Amino acid sequence: MFIRVHPWFSLPVDSLKFKLTIAYDGTHYEGWQTQKTGVGVQQKIEEALGKLFPSKPLVQGSSRTDSGVHALGLVAHVEIPRMEFKMPAHKLVLALNAWLPEDIRVMSATRCRADFHARFDATGKQYRYFVWNQTAMNPLLRHGAWHAPLPLDLSAMRSAANLFPGKHDFKSFAGTRKYAMESTVRTVTRCDIQRRGPLVTFIIEGNGFLYKMCRGMVGTLVQVGQGKFAAAEIKRMLGRKDRRAAGMTAPAHGLVLWKVFYKKAKSSKVKAQKKLQAPNLN
Repeated sequence: MFIRVHPWFSLPVDSLKFKLTIAYDGTHYEGWQTQKTGVGVQQKIEEALGKLFPSKPLVQGSSRTDSGVHALGLVAHVEIPRMEFKMPAHKLVLALNAWLPEDIRVMSATRCRADFHARFDATGKQYRYFVWNQTAMNPLLRHGAWHAPLPLDLSAMRSAANLFPGKHDFKSFAGTRKYAMESTVRTVTRCDIQRRGPLVTFIIEGNGFLYKMCRGMVGTLVQVGQGKFAAAEIKRMLGRKDRRAAGMTAPAHGLVLWKVFYKKAKSSKVKAQKKLQAPNLN
């Protein structure tokens, strides 16, 4: 018997879902997302997948990074048809990296639950920004740290950084978009500054970030360290909700998406214990 199937109808494909942790040097890329002009990291990952699997699976990233920004722990997910996946699961990392340029690496690839979503399941992100604070720039870090040759007042910068954590409107620190944002309110949970010799590291965590928001925060904090703003002015800048009220935007090459946070999955042992608990009949 012949059954005609409409072009828009397709049967569900039995697939395997993987969670990928990806690191890359963003120097030569127009950010994570596939671009109409220029090359995004996502495009390179999908091209590598296309070399391995005929269906050319697409990846969904946890977030977008801007042109020139790096990542150590960007998370993505991909669904691969089961009938196409003919290698041991632990070989996927090696197979993908064999087709990737050396400035992009899949650090891990693990099976995940079918409903896992790299973007929508994320609960927060950590960014780190690196500044080399010495008269002469370290040439080995020229693509991964911003050179600030003048002395920085670390105490003043830390006082200013302490005013960022909390739920605020960060419009004053974000880059402008061509479209109106639904909300520019975000929650920052951590803004620490560490120093080891000339290397100053800014650690910023939050539930979400606006376009160029981290770089606006770091640029302003560095200017506080240079004496161009008082630490207490951060409150005024937040209240103004105007990009012109805050300091400069730090360059892209010092920023790294360090890690993405997810809720910890409950262990099977805990789930089993809950099932065994007697119901409360009171």
